[in-house]
Amino acid sequence: MKKLIVKGGNKLYGTIKVAGAKNATLPLMIASILSSKRLTLTNVPHVSDISTMANLLETIGVNIGLDGSNENDGHQGRAVYFETNKDIQDPVAPYELVSKMRASIVILGPLLARFHKARVSLPGGCAIGTRPVDLHLKALEQMGAKIELKNGYIEAKAKNGLRGADIKFEKISVGATQNIMMAATLARGVTTIKNAACEPEITDLAKCLKAMGANIEGEGTPEIIIKGVEKLNGATHKIIADRIEAGTYMVAVGIAGGEIKLTNIESWTIEGFKNELEQSGIKINILNDNEILISKEDAKINPVNISTQPFPGFPTDMQAQFMALMTLANGSSKIEETIFENRFMHVLELVRMGANIKPDGNTAIIEGVKNLNGAEVMATDLRASVSLVLAGLVANGKTIINRLYHLERGYERIAEKLVRCGADIKIEY
Repeated sequence: MKKLIVKGGNKLYGTIKVAGAKNATLPLMIASILSSKRLTLTNVPHVSDISTMANLLETIGVNIGLDGSNENDGHQGRAVYFETNKDIQDPVAPYELVSKMRASIVILGPLLARFHKARVSLPGGCAIGTRPVDLHLKALEQMGAKIELKNGYIEAKAKNGLRGADIKFEKISVGATQNIMMAATLARGVTTIKNAACEPEITDLAKCLKAMGANIEGEGTPEIIIKGVEKLNGATHKIIADRIEAGTYMVAVGIAGGEIKLTNIESWTIEGFKNELEQSGIKINILNDNEILISKEDAKINPVNISTQPFPGFPTDMQAQFMALMTLANGSSKIEETIFENRFMHVLELVRMGANIKPDGNTAIIEGVKNLNGAEVMATDLRASVSLVLAGLVANGKTIINRLYHLERGYERIAEKLVRCGADIKIEY
């Protein structure tokens, strides 16, 4: 099994091109089901979750083609082509693929919208909380779907197609918002989603769906209105940059010191955590719409309290990275996790490296220490794994990170990118 070995002590200098957003790419891939025409996505990140989703879509009957990275034909980064140009008689999303990734549940709405039936396994993914699918199912039932749970599968039918509905989510959910947005594009009538998620990934999905011919208003606000159309067309769409990857490299500079220029990143997408990183002592200079300069001249890290919130609040996907930064702060900080109830699994591994963290329910108190020490640690989920990489960049000695597959689910060549900036990282097989 692969391991990542990090030797701490090197400052970081260089340029990193931020990859396309994994969390935006997955629903965009699924959106291809809504049309019989070709959908081309560019700036597609090379991470394992994308491969898992591609396998799932191919199993259902989507034709997929890759052309690698080719800037000369107008594409931005890796381009992937999707075609669902045939009637899928028995659309089934099987357990062996859905169980690997929670985002797979978003396939339910598009399948119902176009083919009027679907059989989707209850989803899996990182073990960071229950993340029930009730919001998805209740909303689709409001749109006319008949849903049963049988033998670990969601069996759904909409014999006469879906119809528009007024939907108000009990709580904000990115996945449920994406699912219902896509389902509503082909539903009869008007669908209103209230208490909708406002994340950049929602805005990016709406942009692509509009390019395909969908009628959507209000994306990026808590109320989205979708007027159903008879069919969607093909389109070419560049995926938004990964704000979480960008934030991770910002923390890397904050914890290790140095200066890195991030490119291919829409600067407005980092607003959810920009202030907190600056308060900690990281200098963030927005050069233009697509470039940000990150620097940290001294070793002092200021303690900052955060509470994870839906966008534009502090993202839960940055919580573990920020905790790694706070382990070396000059004082005490408090982190409150309000999105997922089991997202402090990285705490014990950071403690193994010398951190002083006291978790209590959904809150953790971090007393900054002078030094972290290298240790053998274990990744428990995607963001937890990268927090250990960040801690290893500054720890004394060698940090060995096991279960590397978690990291590979969402970070494109992170070791290579950090090594180019001066980090001492090796992959051991």
